[in-house]
Amino acid sequence: MTEPYHIDTGSNWRRQAVEDWLFGLDLLSPPVREKVVTAWVSAWASSSHEKLEDMPFSPGSPTYPLMRHVNEVTRAGVDLGKRAAADWGVEFDPDVLVSILILHDVDKPLLYAKEGDGAGHTPLFHELPHGVIGGMLLKELGFPHTVVSTVATHATNAPFHGRNLEAQVLHYADLFAADHAFRQMGKTPIYLRHGK
Repeated sequence: MTEPYHIDTGSNWRRQAVEDWLFGLDLLSPPVREKVVTAWVSAWASSSHEKLEDMPFSPGSPTYPLMRHVNEVTRAGVDLGKRAAADWGVEFDPDVLVSILILHDVDKPLLYAKEGDGAGHTPLFHELPHGVIGGMLLKELGFPHTVVSTVATHATNAPFHGRNLEAQVLHYADLFAADHAFRQMGKTPIYLRHGK
């Protein structure tokens, strides 16, 4: 296996495109915002996707872009964080929670590639599970352990999940947005699926 990604701190046109796309960057401190943008630029520059719009949410969703899913998860997660603060009396560090929400699928551009009019798996998809590659990238960029471990273990098929409240917020925001994506694609939402 070659290196799954490279850190890209240049690519000013990519940086601008990522900054224009991502909801929630204004909720982050400037240093964390820069690392979040660098993470997405690095994943994009290391992928086969020419445009952000080309990145699929999943192989079965060539018409449902990852861009849309990420922003839906971030908006839902920010709302859930506010609800948890009001109802449970907990406060979230925005640099942690919002980073997790924005970055939870940062490795998907490396796992899915365009194939004709659709999308399929890259060879990397068969080497490391979704989330783990994102966690590796985030660790290399210096994100705190809570961000790294939550992103690395958030996938529904992960053998275990984080026990922190940020992981709980991400879980429900991600599934909420994923079910919307599946409905848009004409597929059964996760909450209506029965054990396989």
